[in-house]
Amino acid sequence: MTHRKSALVQVANRLAMDINTGEFQPGTWLKQVELAERYQCTRSEVRRALDQLVIERLVQHVPNRGYHVYTPNEQQRRNISAIRAVLESASAADIVEHIQPHQLDALRQCAELFDHYTQYGSLLQQYESNLAFHRALLTPCSNQDMIELIFELRSRVPSAALGQWNSHARIVQSSEEHFAMVAAIEQKDASALAQLLRQHILQEDNPRRHG
Repeated sequence: MTHRKSALVQVANRLAMDINTGEFQPGTWLKQVELAERYQCTRSEVRRALDQLVIERLVQHVPNRGYHVYTPNEQQRRNISAIRAVLESASAADIVEHIQPHQLDALRQCAELFDHYTQYGSLLQQYESNLAFHRALLTPCSNQDMIELIFELRSRVPSAALGQWNSHARIVQSSEEHFAMVAAIEQKDASALAQLLRQHILQEDNPRRHG
């Protein structure tokens, strides 16, 4: 039972990653036979993974037709970005107050790794290192339930669906914003960090920008 559950989680995670990085574009129909071959698993595991991603709003189920990658509309994108901006900017004071030296070092390393991948990495490496930066940024927060909610919101809109990173200049700007956040924390400037977070996230509404 445990093995089947872990296999299901692995398939769901791999499919979610492929959706988030644009391997499957919004609106793409997901054929269970092809997915089973792609992820080397059973069709039953694929079906259960798809049902899980329906709950997480990455996939949509159409009765008698199948599953396709969820396509959020523009208003939903703006709404989710606005909610994230409120929550993450509200966490700024908490981050500045509670961050420990080793956590700040880890955050800086995440910023440096993302910066490295802006020049030499693949889209997947950029995506994963960006997510790692944001996780490290929120780690010091005392409100763990808010952190979970923030990342649940992030998962509702596939990164590739936002049209982010469609220019190298935008990737570079995202990296610069990461370093600016690290500097604001070093200076214990919660107000500056909150402003940076708002700008960083709300820029996702622009197809040429990233958060």
